[in-house]
Amino acid sequence: MRKEAMLYKKLDSGLVRCTLCAHRCTIKPDRLGICGVRQNLEGTLCTLVYAEAIAVHVDPIEKKPIYNFLPGTRSFSIATIGCNFRCTFCQNADISQAPKDGITLKAEEFPPPQVVAAAERHACDSIAYTYTEPTVFFEYAYDTAKLAHEKGISNIFVTNGYMTMEALEEIDPYLDAANVDLKSFDDEFYRRVCGARLQPVLETIEGMHKRGVWVEVTTLLIPGLNDSDGELRQIAEFIAEVSLDVPWHVSRFTPRYRMLDQPATPVERIHRAAEIGREAGLNYVYVGNVPGNANENTVCPSCGAVAISRVGYHTTLNLEGNKCASCGQELAVIRS
Repeated sequence: MRKEAMLYKKLDSGLVRCTLCAHRCTIKPDRLGICGVRQNLEGTLCTLVYAEAIAVHVDPIEKKPIYNFLPGTRSFSIATIGCNFRCTFCQNADISQAPKDGITLKAEEFPPPQVVAAAERHACDSIAYTYTEPTVFFEYAYDTAKLAHEKGISNIFVTNGYMTMEALEEIDPYLDAANVDLKSFDDEFYRRVCGARLQPVLETIEGMHKRGVWVEVTTLLIPGLNDSDGELRQIAEFIAEVSLDVPWHVSRFTPRYRMLDQPATPVERIHRAAEIGREAGLNYVYVGNVPGNANENTVCPSCGAVAISRVGYHTTLNLEGNKCASCGQELAVIRS
């Protein structure tokens, strides 16, 4: 469904400049932005994926991964095709990279009121804009998020963090939580592997936290590319400067998409990353893609008791409100 886009400027000679993401594409008539789903049609920038859902699921919120916001609840998850990154290791390349790879996929027309009604029907406490990149289907997410708030449903972005501050200002009143991928602390990695830059991602993490959006950060560790002790320490120290209560998820890489010749991350590197996070003072460090690991649990920073235990996506809360049931320490956990 074509719809006029938000966040763009009309220029001379029929050009438009998109101000939605940090690429700030200048787009010629009839051409697409880097995302592949925003097109200049006769001097008007249009989104081509409004209400065009390519993925719809009911997920445990922990799958996002979001661990300290509404733990143990369900999240209604939607996505469209498209992404403003071109990560060679993308886990959802079949849908995120489809426009760039010349693949045509059939989407389901799923307007915002129907999304919210479905979330209510499935007893979901939140709607997650996920799987691909919510920034590129911003108008769809924005309209859905407004309706969701009217029904008392929270909104979550699972994002690469490459939005502009203008976009963050627009969505801020309706955005409750986000998991932001911090893929590396090396700008060259971002340019070579993702087709982007580092600094806008750092600004998004800081900007969300300052605006009161609950933020969790995920780093997928790829052997030899972003898993050195020095780089992991830089990431952990950056997160610590934002807040010691920002959860950091360190996840194990397995070969995907165009990075099939890269080995899976040794589990000991994941454990080392978690150790580095704790050394930096982070209160909540989690391990991903290593099933059955104790580092999936939320541990009270004060007494060390397990406040939230997790086995896969099965969650058991050992809390009184948002306080540790063992010592009464208030935890950085949002229950409602």
